[in-house]
Amino acid sequence: MTFSVDLFFSFRSPYSYLALPKTLKLVADYDVTVHLRPVYPLAVRVPGFFKRTNPKFARYVVLDSSRVAKFENIPFRFPRPDPIVQNMMTLEVAEHQPYIHRLTRLGAAAQSQGRALVFVDAISRVLWDGTVSGWNEGDHLARAAAGAGFDLAAMDAAVTADPERYERVIAENERDHAASGHWGVPTFVFENEPFFGQDRIDLLIWRMQRAGLTRRG
Repeated sequence: MTFSVDLFFSFRSPYSYLALPKTLKLVADYDVTVHLRPVYPLAVRVPGFFKRTNPKFARYVVLDSSRVAKFENIPFRFPRPDPIVQNMMTLEVAEHQPYIHRLTRLGAAAQSQGRALVFVDAISRVLWDGTVSGWNEGDHLARAAAGAGFDLAAMDAAVTADPERYERVIAENERDHAASGHWGVPTFVFENEPFFGQDRIDLLIWRMQRAGLTRRG
């Protein structure tokens, strides 16, 4: 029996990016399907989030995600530019958010094709692995998408033609994410039980093994 897991993911979350290698290994090693479901980051999903959060929060995330990347030997650098337009001194989030809306809607388009995990892995590396500055310029994203079997121009055109279609997909993801019992990303959900964080994948595997998860081959 193939097991099914939802993965709620944000393109701005360093931990979401850092979860991808182990997620791909999970799918390669075990009889499980991971349905990646993009959501907007807290900066957009929860207006005023950073204003209400301890200012040490953002500094700790920078410190911790960088050391997790080193520990896991994952190429890592914060995206240039930030997928969220935000003044990190004042923590003000701009009303106009061209990057994160495009990325998340593209993720929703890939989800509609049933291939979001593959798409998001390809795109996230362009943002996060440190090899590209100006990921939003030129053909960086298009080449990454093509390498994963996607036509980015066609996806962009589809999103532009009917953005509300993809906003509805994202909104449903966010409702199901909230209903899972957690608000952060990455959150994995197996049989209505949430597992928050890239460091909970081993615990997720343990839970599925107790339910009968088997290795491939």
